Amino acid sequence: MKRLSILILVFAITFAFFIITPGLLNKPFTPFPQLKIADVLDLFTPIVLVPLYYLLIYFGSNQAPSLKSTIVFLVFAVLWVEGQSMHLAANSIGHWLSELTGDWIYEVTYFYDEVFSHYIWHLGVVTLSALLIYRSRKYSFTDRSSRLLVESIAGIIYGFTIFIMGIEGGTVPLLFPFSVLAAITALILGWGKFKHLPLLTFFLVGYALSALMFTGWGIYWGSFPQFSHLGWI
Repeated sequence: MKRLSILILVFAITFAFFIITPGLLNKPFTPFPQLKIADVLDLFTPIVLVPLYYLLIYFGSNQAPSLKSTIVFLVFAVLWVEGQSMHLAANSIGHWLSELTGDWIYEVTYFYDEVFSHYIWHLGVVTLSALLIYRSRKYSFTDRSSRLLVESIAGIIYGFTIFIMGIEGGTVPLLFPFSVLAAITALILGWGKFKHLPLLTFFLVGYALSALMFTGWGIYWGSFPQFSHLGWI
């Protein structure tokens, strides 16, 4: 149980790092200035995070994943990787097309960079979350318990990151309702049993927080403007 708690915290911190940091590293990559440092860092995003997802699948319940669960995981992971890699390539190319605004090349690149890739990628995030929520409830640790402090801290980090993904990625129509649904589902499934369901607790805290942050952002601005559109990044 302690190992799982640490794994959950490592996942949350690593997830936040690879989702948030690339947006802050816009300087040219010296060996190949046409690329940005963010592009190079983002190459490692799926290499690091997908194995962590699988470790959560493997250790997140009291039963190792079956062949069926593994296949489902692979399908959702492929969505995650496909969307992220599509975004990485299109975003890197799009930096050099600002003078072609209105041209079909710019429009197609923008579509893959800012719309299609984000929704495919974030769909992978929510489907993997749903799989983890399902497995953690079905195969709970009935003979062991956790204090849930580490899981709660990890959930706060994760919820904040999901909020940033949705706002800056323009996928609020996907991540906002899923956050509400996931939080309610986790609350119902884990009621009275959370000490035996550390992974479910993590997602409850995370998605409840992101749902609240989406709600507050929407009320404050009257819509869901991206941070970059507000000039914050």
